[in-house]
Amino acid sequence: MLDLNKIKQAYKRVTGVVHHTPFTYAPILSSLSGYEVYLKKENLQRTGAFKLRGAFNKIAVLVENGQKGGVVAASAGNHAQGVAFAAKHFGIEATIIMPESTPLTKVLGVKELGASVILHGGNYDEAYAYAVTFGEENNYTFVHPFTDEEVMAGQATVALEMFEEVPALDALVVPVGGGGLISGMAVAAKALHPNCKVLGVSSAGAPALKQSYDAKKTIDTLSVRTIADGIAVRDTSPITLAHILEHVDTFETVCEDEIAAAILFLLEKQKVLVEGAGAVGVAALLHGKVALPTGSKVGIVLSGGNIDVTMLSLIIEKGLMKSSRKMKLQVILVDRPGALQDFTGILTDIGANIVQIGYDRTSTDLEFGDAHVSVALETKGVEHQELIRQKLKEGGFSFKEEH
Repeated sequence: MLDLNKIKQAYKRVTGVVHHTPFTYAPILSSLSGYEVYLKKENLQRTGAFKLRGAFNKIAVLVENGQKGGVVAASAGNHAQGVAFAAKHFGIEATIIMPESTPLTKVLGVKELGASVILHGGNYDEAYAYAVTFGEENNYTFVHPFTDEEVMAGQATVALEMFEEVPALDALVVPVGGGGLISGMAVAAKALHPNCKVLGVSSAGAPALKQSYDAKKTIDTLSVRTIADGIAVRDTSPITLAHILEHVDTFETVCEDEIAAAILFLLEKQKVLVEGAGAVGVAALLHGKVALPTGSKVGIVLSGGNIDVTMLSLIIEKGLMKSSRKMKLQVILVDRPGALQDFTGILTDIGANIVQIGYDRTSTDLEFGDAHVSVALETKGVEHQELIRQKLKEGGFSFKEEH
């Protein structure tokens, strides 16, 4: 049974191997929210996420019990690296089954930690099924990413570190995917500080556990779709759900735009890079989904920082558009000498910086004598963009905006 004693034993095992990550006051978030906000930066953990804690504790227990055989796991991300790291530490074999669509960088990251990788299946569930079969055929122990008490106990060490540094926390805000992290942390929190609230946050694109929490029974979903791939879990675990129903006080979801905005906020304002799963707690805070008395001390877990750079660039681009710091226009010009200069002259006069421009006078969609200009501009907010629209209309330019 998962209890505080088991969690403290896990803490002894992981201490000295797992980083005691920073738990720091966030003045800007505190000012915006009216709470005293602290961020637990598991994005700075070895392997880039909290998952190392649970994987290491599980494999340490196996070794203590004399199991010297190999381990197998199914994962396309943080759990894979955690298992690989822990197996290498104890000198045992590890095989990770990853979906065939897994990005090469993630495959290489696991191999660099000494694990073997087998690409199998079109998604996590097919990789998971094969991993179980592989373990049975090769006498390898399967290390589940969340439905395992030793794994949950390892994840719970995040809470112990937070309470060590800020004992009087009024609430913990925790990302939820399969539920292993929040299950362990909630058990620790309620044992140490029964009045501390535990708030779960998941992606609206992966709603299985939220729906199960509301219905108080396991509900699985047919599919998941979210930029928070670290918490993109399709099916509900009865084991983690039982812990969540017993110990978690509230459960909220955040949408894709809210997650993206939180990633950009943390990057710009806190100088912290997190993945989608790591940003959901801050997303909930920024968008009014954390309801606590003013002045409450709130600890938010930034669960990981392993974000794909392509995804990050897309989030930054969309964030600049939504915050009116970038503007994309398609403009029709009369194709004559000086027309483009007239257009760019207006932009120069009102301080709109051109970052990208394209000129087309050959498209069959154009009327004879017209040219099409596509332009991306750096702008200074809503009022500046309205001024750009006004001046272009006054100049007789026909245009439409991309959103």
